[in-house]
Amino acid sequence: MLPWKRVLRPVVALLLTAVAATLPAATAQAAATGQAATSSGWNDYSCKPSTAHPRPVVLVHGTFGNSVDNWLGLAPYLTTRGYCVFSLDYGQLPGVPFFHGLGPIDKSAGQLDVFVDKVRAATGAAKVDLVGHSQGGMMPRHYLKFLGGAAEVNALVGIAPDNHGTTLSGLTQLLPYFPGAEDLLSTATPALADQIAGSAFLTRLNAGGDTVPGVRYTVIATRYDQVVTPYRSQFLDGPDVRNVLLQDLCPVDLSEHLAIGLFDRIAFHEVANALDPARARPTTCASVFS
Repeated sequence: MLPWKRVLRPVVALLLTAVAATLPAATAQAAATGQAATSSGWNDYSCKPSTAHPRPVVLVHGTFGNSVDNWLGLAPYLTTRGYCVFSLDYGQLPGVPFFHGLGPIDKSAGQLDVFVDKVRAATGAAKVDLVGHSQGGMMPRHYLKFLGGAAEVNALVGIAPDNHGTTLSGLTQLLPYFPGAEDLLSTATPALADQIAGSAFLTRLNAGGDTVPGVRYTVIATRYDQVVTPYRSQFLDGPDVRNVLLQDLCPVDLSEHLAIGLFDRIAFHEVANALDPARARPTTCASVFS
């Protein structure tokens, strides 16, 4: 007979998935009509940060994402909790609509720099907090380290960020066996080449340490990540760093790379804790209901 924990695990996981999938239907309907950002209250440049949440939150999408689709779950989650929330599109390639985050990552970091300045000017805030998914959790580190972002950012929260690149479960190690493949990748989709473990971009980014002084870092990872591998490569070393494994908070959470950023309310709860550590509440499996 199987131990009771092994019997209950898939049942609880199914329940958590079902609850996460029942995010407000209005959000999905808004997306279908192209009104997601305005109807749910994010990207509202008249929003003024409150005393409770004095810094606007800038959401940074991942590779192949965009400023709306990546945030249909998290943006409303934060706005209903009183945050001024903004999101940008970056890394666009000519002739490629909707799917962004494909251009050279150092150039994308420059776009983030410009966007943060725009948000700060509109809200009057001296600093922002950044929350990014996948590439969006790693790319801001270039802005922090090389473009003066450390003076404009209080905290960076990375959801499944590829901070040290990815091997795609070993597939990237096959590229040298296909002559011209790496050059084609770099030319057609520079961001993908930049995110391969050991790339020149990542080597420069991580040289001399993962972090910069004055910024708080949180990394939220899942052991079931099939895109950023190995998953522990997402974690950062340095002062003011908190590395979180989702399954340490809720062992039956089966979210993979996309789910953790798109609709996992346990991850969202931990994002809220990272944004407001003074009011943090324990994150557990029950956080899916909060």
